[in-house]
Amino acid sequence: MTSVELVDCMSLPPGSLLDVETRNRHYRIECLGGGAIRISGHPEYCPSPVPARLQGSTGKEGLLDPGLIGRGRHLQFLVDERRPVTTSRVVRLRVQQPGVVPPGRSSTIH
Repeated sequence: MTSVELVDCMSLPPGSLLDVETRNRHYRIECLGGGAIRISGHPEYCPSPVPARLQGSTGKEGLLDPGLIGRGRHLQFLVDERRPVTTSRVVRLRVQQPGVVPPGRSSTIH
């Protein structure tokens, strides 16, 4: 996984994985295409991976930037098509695109 400051999730290929650490939680997001995601990391709303819709993130001004997630911003997503979730500030953001093998792992199956 590669650490980044800002990512446009709408431009990521399906199967991309995001590791998002906020001040209070640690989220794991799988991009499914467009704004569709599978997310886990919140003990009440998504303790295990659940389908959700990425809204984007907000900065200091409080304006939503659709599809973007960035350090220092608040991630926003929608669970069950009706339950909005806004996280604490993102402190760490890592991205792994499909087909990229993490260091120390083999790309072959034994």
